Amino acid sequence: MRMVFGLVLIIGFGLAGFAVYMAQGFISQYKHALASERASNAKQIKLTEVYVAKRGLRYGEQVTEEDTMLVQWPTKSLPDGVFQKLEDLFPDGNPKFRTVLRTMEKNEPLLAVKLTEPGADAGITSRLSKGMRAFAINVDVSSGVSGFLRPGDSVDIYWTGTASRQQFTKLIEARVKLIAVDQTADGDRQSPVIARTVTVEATPQQVAALAQAQSTGRLSLSLVGATDETVTSSVEIDQNKLLGIVVEEKEVIEVIEKEVCTIRTRRGAEVVEIPIPCTN
Repeated sequence: MRMVFGLVLIIGFGLAGFAVYMAQGFISQYKHALASERASNAKQIKLTEVYVAKRGLRYGEQVTEEDTMLVQWPTKSLPDGVFQKLEDLFPDGNPKFRTVLRTMEKNEPLLAVKLTEPGADAGITSRLSKGMRAFAINVDVSSGVSGFLRPGDSVDIYWTGTASRQQFTKLIEARVKLIAVDQTADGDRQSPVIARTVTVEATPQQVAALAQAQSTGRLSLSLVGATDETVTSSVEIDQNKLLGIVVEEKEVIEVIEKEVCTIRTRRGAEVVEIPIPCTN
């Protein structure tokens, strides 16, 4: 009997130890899962709702509410000019459409810089900044960079003409923005086109200078690189600099006339002037 009691006691201790071991394993797994969940929640990206294009949009197309949809976008990666509310995209009291200025792909966020104001078309006026004016410049193959100009590019403008009987070329405006080439303002055009005119964005003062320059000489354009942020200093070259001709400056000798003093005397009917040293 005592042996049976001892055996039962031993079995009971074994089962209790096994139960404690199993409980410790379960608690350890629970703690690990809880820690993993907390770590995952800590790394979760904060999202914000923004309007994106429901389909591919090309230059000149009208965008309505049916062409847009709300999606979750990482808050820290929001580009400038996104639309988060429908009333910002299509304000009340305005036409319920905007026009595409730059190509947008499907699921790309709608940006203010790529769309016109509500109800506006994709003409030149929609691309002009506040206080700026549009000015057309006549170009050809050589002066128009062989047709590689596109709306949105920046150019330096050079004037070639004659002044003081000397022909020279001078940089008159630097980093001027192009807003149209011929009659198109589509900046997504890829194939080169030999333009006859380009339209630039300029201040009223720059417009006056460009008009005067175009009427008195020939304007040429130089394309500025898209990532080039250098500021071009004053550039001017004439025929002598181009050919390396050194013009000798003539020495100017100033001749100082000596003051002469005279006295007049009368000898009968004749008046005679006699030079004398000046006292003053």
